Amino acid sequence: MLTAHPSPRAEPSLKNAAWVDLIDPSAAESAAFEQAFGLPVPSKDALVEIEATSRLRIDHGALYMTAPLILAPENGPWIVTPAGFMLAKNIVATVRFDKLPAFDAVAAELDRRETFEPAVALVRLLEVLVDRTADLLEASARDLDDASHLIFRPENVAQTKLSHETLKLRRLMIRTGRTSERMARVQYTLVCLDRMAKFASERGREWIAEDLCKRLQAVSSDIASLLQFTEGLVSRVQLLQDAAGGIINIDQNEVMKVLTIASVVGIPPVLVAGIYGMNFKGMPEYDWAWGYPYALAMIVITALLPLIWFKWKDWI
Repeated sequence: MLTAHPSPRAEPSLKNAAWVDLIDPSAAESAAFEQAFGLPVPSKDALVEIEATSRLRIDHGALYMTAPLILAPENGPWIVTPAGFMLAKNIVATVRFDKLPAFDAVAAELDRRETFEPAVALVRLLEVLVDRTADLLEASARDLDDASHLIFRPENVAQTKLSHETLKLRRLMIRTGRTSERMARVQYTLVCLDRMAKFASERGREWIAEDLCKRLQAVSSDIASLLQFTEGLVSRVQLLQDAAGGIINIDQNEVMKVLTIASVVGIPPVLVAGIYGMNFKGMPEYDWAWGYPYALAMIVITALLPLIWFKWKDWI
């Protein structure tokens, strides 16, 4: 789909557009754009290339820039979708293959203006994309706050059953792991947007207005702060995962300790019962009137002695 945003007071035609937004363009739409402005439209395969020379280049006198953008639906996984930006003196064009709310918001905003230049659309797109990425980081930070509250909860909170606790922590580790993956994607997106802002301000300084160059520098400053914030979130994710894994190991060790103590405590009584359970004629205990109570007492005493020893050693 090809959407043209014409310059103010201009006839609604492709050649009079200040911004052309191509959403999964067909061959005919790409050819129409190229015929109108003399600029080739990059394919999806070209947009996903990761080399710096492919993401930032000058072709036919226009700045070609690409960046992976994040599509984050409310209920569903985050999707990384490629997007291309072409900036010339008389036109800015965007190429994307998914519906992105940031583009629609900027289009609605610019359509309400009386005047706007092509570079204004690019700068405004970068600003909105950075703002929406910051919103995603804030949402991820809140998720980590909830996870931290569950892991480092107060000691006086009633403990749940071990099986439920382990299941909860495992789900929490999956959740924080998903957050870590999202942070990696956000970090790479921010790096690409920062490169775009610097590339546009440096290579288009001669024909981009000074105030727009300052706004591009402000975008780079915002991205720098967001990258620092992202690094902090990544560190928190690692801390929470290590803490959750450590708690799971501690709980499992507690179970193994109980089983070990039970097995050790049970050995002496079994030994006593085995000795007095032997049927030999020469055993004097057979003739004792108190032999049975004596054997029971020995079983109880031999079971208590290991428990007393463990308690004295502060192992239980």
